Amino acid sequence: MTLGGDPYRQIGGVREPDPTLGKNLGRHAKPLPTGKTEPVPTGALPDDLPEPEHHSRPRRQRVVLSGPKQTNALRARVELEEQTSWGELLIKDLVKKQLRTGLALGLLVVVLLGALPLAFFLSPDFAGLRLIGVPVAWLLLGVVPFPLLLAVGLWYNRLAERHERAFVDMIED
Repeated sequence: MTLGGDPYRQIGGVREPDPTLGKNLGRHAKPLPTGKTEPVPTGALPDDLPEPEHHSRPRRQRVVLSGPKQTNALRARVELEEQTSWGELLIKDLVKKQLRTGLALGLLVVVLLGALPLAFFLSPDFAGLRLIGVPVAWLLLGVVPFPLLLAVGLWYNRLAERHERAFVDMIED
């Protein structure tokens, strides 16, 4: 035996390969000899040692990672890619949700910003207010719309991504 209890022989400082490597032992396997092997002296290899065998490659096997759940997802993806009537219906439904969301938030912005001139017209005292020497009407019409539009845009983006996630989840499930 060599140092460290290696059961395989050392030949010239290189470990000899496992004799069972790459072989399908299965049911007809012969038990390997368990006897001790003599250590081979280090140095030059004698000419009478046989060349190591080249092992054949193992047979390829099909690996299945998931069950029938994948076939439904695959079917839905194929329907979408081939643009069948069912795939078109799914896409139209997603577009309708996105359009409905966009129109609702657009209507909210129009109502909020459209109410300001109406409020100034109906209440002249409100239109005449000044803050730090600047008319409040100018501040409300010139400054407030920008943060409002930014907030509504971010809100629309979140809702659109939620609709798209729901669509993808529906396709994959």
